[in-house]
Amino acid sequence: MTDGLQLPDLEADCSRCAALCCVAYPFEEHEDFGLTKDTDAVCPNLGGDFRCTIHSDLIPRGFRGCVAYSCAGAGQRVTQELFDGETWRDDPDLLTHMTHALRAVRPIHEALLILREAGALPLPPDLEGERRAIVTALCPEDASSIWDFEEPEVQEALAALPDFAAKLAPFAQGLR
Repeated sequence: MTDGLQLPDLEADCSRCAALCCVAYPFEEHEDFGLTKDTDAVCPNLGGDFRCTIHSDLIPRGFRGCVAYSCAGAGQRVTQELFDGETWRDDPDLLTHMTHALRAVRPIHEALLILREAGALPLPPDLEGERRAIVTALCPEDASSIWDFEEPEVQEALAALPDFAAKLAPFAQGLR
């Protein structure tokens, strides 16, 4: 809860996820990733228990990108809430659906992190009202499907965030 607004958990909890980040995103071998991997392909470093087999050596092995990554709680939300704890390993047909859901929900969670921080700023009533409206739109009531997050109202609120964030600069100065 923040300012009376109900927010989802915005902290990553890998123990409640199905390693969706290790599958959903592509990467190319370069300074942040030690190999090339396609979208929806399982990282070869992922163990059968959804844990990274090289987690303690990610940086020396060239996986800085993995260290820097955070799903902002989207992975466990997709796994636990949208897929009721089922995993793509239990049902391989779920893989592309779950990874699509992560790619849709993660930007929403990242936007909610920004909006949560904005709630601590001394905003005038009109900007606070705008912040609350965007938060409310990004948190569909009783969301139980990826379709709830792809509704036009949600996507329009997500698209409105950059313009809203630009309005925050005068209120964030001096807080460092």
